[in-house]
Amino acid sequence: MDPRLRLRHLRCFLETARLESLSAAATALHVSQPAASKTIRELEDILGVPLFDRTGRRLVLTPSGKLFQQHAGGAMLALERAQSLARNAPERVTRLVVGILPTVATDVFPRAALAFYQDMPNCTLRVSTGPNWVLLSQLREGALDLTVGRMPNPGQMTGLAFQQLYSEQVVLVVRPGHPLTKTGAVAENLGKFPLVLPPGGAVIAPAVQSYLLSIGLQHAPAAFESVSLAFGRKVVQMSDAVWFISAGVVSDEIRQGSLRALDLGTSLMAGPVGICTRADTPPSPESTAMVAALQRLFSAPAPKDI
Repeated sequence: MDPRLRLRHLRCFLETARLESLSAAATALHVSQPAASKTIRELEDILGVPLFDRTGRRLVLTPSGKLFQQHAGGAMLALERAQSLARNAPERVTRLVVGILPTVATDVFPRAALAFYQDMPNCTLRVSTGPNWVLLSQLREGALDLTVGRMPNPGQMTGLAFQQLYSEQVVLVVRPGHPLTKTGAVAENLGKFPLVLPPGGAVIAPAVQSYLLSIGLQHAPAAFESVSLAFGRKVVQMSDAVWFISAGVVSDEIRQGSLRALDLGTSLMAGPVGICTRADTPPSPESTAMVAALQRLFSAPAPKDI
C-alpha cells in the first residue's frame, strides 16, 4: 500500500461518492470545501487515476472510482469493526487447574467452584480427579495449581504445603434396613459382611486399617476396593456390603436417606481436609481466589452433613 494513503483520504472520498457533492461532503466531515477538494486531488495523485467525472454539475464516479469505492468501503467497515471489538474485548481469559479428591468432589468443591466463578468470571476452572499419589505428582510437576482433599501422609508432603479447612470422619455406610442398623454391636458383627475398603493408595486407607486393627479385623479380606461414589453406592444399595468412605463423598446420600451411616463410637478415622500447594511457588491471583472461596465456606461452622 502506498505510504501516502491516509484515513482522511478514504473518508473524504467515500462521503463525496455517497453525497455526489464535494461541498456536501465537506459539510458532513466538518472541513472546508477547498480542504476536501485538495484531499480528493491528493488521493487521485496517489492512485494515478481520476475517481470522479467532473464534466457535469454532480460528481459521478469513474469506473476506477466505482471499484475503489467498493473495496475502500469494505475496508472502512472492517476497520470500524476492529476498533469496536478492540474497545469491547473481554478481559484476558486465564485458567486454573485443580485436582480434587473424592471427599470434596460431591459437595464442598462444587460450591467453592461456583463462588470462584462469581469472583473470577474470566478464568476457566479445569477440575481433575484421580488417585491421591497421581494428583500430588501432577502438583509437584506444575500440571496442577493446587489440590483439595484429605491431608496426605507426611511422607508424601515433600515440597508441598497444606492448609487445613476442616476435619472430617471416615464413615461406615450401609443400605437402609441393613442388619447392622438393628444392632448396637457394629464392631462385633462387622466381619460377617462383605467389606468395601479404600485401596492402598487412598489417603483414608491408613485410618481405616488402624480402625480394623483396633477391633481385631486387620486381616479381614476386602470384597471390593474403591472410593468411587458411583460404584460404592450401587454395591452397598444392592447388597449387605459395608463401605468405609469419607463422609463428604456420601453426604448427599446420607442426608437423603439412600445410605445409612453407622455409629462406630470412635474418632480414630477423623482427619484434616484442606488445600495442597507447591511450597516454593508464589500463588497466582487465580489460586488465591480459589483458596479464598474455599475458606469462605468454612468461616462459619461447617454444615452437619460435611
